Amino acid sequence: MAAVATAFLRLPFQFDPEALRADGDACVALSWKRHFNAADFQGSWDGIALRSPSGAADDIRAHPGMEYADTPLLEGCRYFKTVLDRFECEKESVRLLRLAPGSEIKEHSDPGAGYSSGAFRIHVPIRTNPRVRFVVGGSLVRMEPGESWYADFGLPHSVKNDGETDRIHLVIDALRNPWTDAVFREAGYDFEAEARARAYPLEVKVQMLERLRSMDSEAARELVAQLTAEIEAEQGRPPRPPLAE
Repeated sequence: MAAVATAFLRLPFQFDPEALRADGDACVALSWKRHFNAADFQGSWDGIALRSPSGAADDIRAHPGMEYADTPLLEGCRYFKTVLDRFECEKESVRLLRLAPGSEIKEHSDPGAGYSSGAFRIHVPIRTNPRVRFVVGGSLVRMEPGESWYADFGLPHSVKNDGETDRIHLVIDALRNPWTDAVFREAGYDFEAEARARAYPLEVKVQMLERLRSMDSEAARELVAQLTAEIEAEQGRPPRPPLAE
């Protein structure tokens, strides 16, 4: 059975929490857009864009493979620009996403949203609290302001804010390249598991997919999502659907 590569890892970058908060506070008074994946959450989940398909700050869409442009908001956020420049790779969508107290992003999966697909998502916490529960692949991920984290959002994941303050993250969608490979290797990404997963011939993956679809278990559903993404990539299918979180 195909091996699941790294579910999440902390990248070797530490940003200034106070500088992040200063830029974030400057954005809080602006008009934020309710998240487009309405079925995936309850409560209040909204965002504002630093890079978007239209170049507008209220365009928080995140569709892989589209063209993206800096929004006017980014020009006024000097430290956010410093953070983005630290990642030596092409950026797609860049947003601030805010989950209000008492709100929840329901468990869901975004097939093809892991590093092995060629695109990845980074979270840099700006504001959080100890009662935020960010779960990826069944494991609780504790993220603190200033840290930078990768997660495989092809796995089941959810977020719940049971605290009394907003949870605000800088969320960066970017494209894989040799520089990011070196960073992920330093951080502990399991490239061997990724290679093993890719080693299966296409016809074997299709057979495995059919067997897994007949199994009613969370592990089977996780592997169905992963294998589906791999098969579509090998067959040259269109880009992945938009990511939620």
